[in-house]
Amino acid sequence: METNKENYNNLSAFFNAEYHSLKTYVQSKVDDTTERDAEDIVQDVALRIFSRSEDASPITNIAGFVYNSVRNKIIDVLRTKKESVHEGEDIDTKWAEFAELFYGSADNSYPEGIMNDLKNAIQQLKPSYQDIIIAIDFEGYSYREIAEQTGISQGTLMSRRHRALSLLTKNLEIEKIKMNKN
Repeated sequence: METNKENYNNLSAFFNAEYHSLKTYVQSKVDDTTERDAEDIVQDVALRIFSRSEDASPITNIAGFVYNSVRNKIIDVLRTKKESVHEGEDIDTKWAEFAELFYGSADNSYPEGIMNDLKNAIQQLKPSYQDIIIAIDFEGYSYREIAEQTGISQGTLMSRRHRALSLLTKNLEIEKIKMNKN
């Protein structure tokens, strides 16, 4: 039992001290795209390492173990063919449905300005955030379906969507304040 606690403490100390270096290492190996966000890769590896069975062997070389795990995850990501989520023919309908989340659904008609604000706000998000919002909220995919298609864990997808919605809400509120001042 003491070995498990020692592993945990050593891993925690290593990730705290080397997180930025790990992220930089991942960025040097992969482009920052929707499926290949360096921070997501490092966090996924950390989650898997910290979720190891208590019966697993003790880790004698923490740095080597972590960097090997990160390298293997990068290889997995690069091997997995990804399909980007792009705008479809009926995207305007989906924009309207998504606008309901922020502006309510009183009469299902939205002023052109609100629709444009929403489109612009989503387009200003980084691609991984745009893709998750479009896939979940517009195209109706479940986290499980996206995880199976992309190889990205459901937890990472949920985290991305949460961050994306938070940024989107903040940006739309700022835009609303600007509009009210004018």
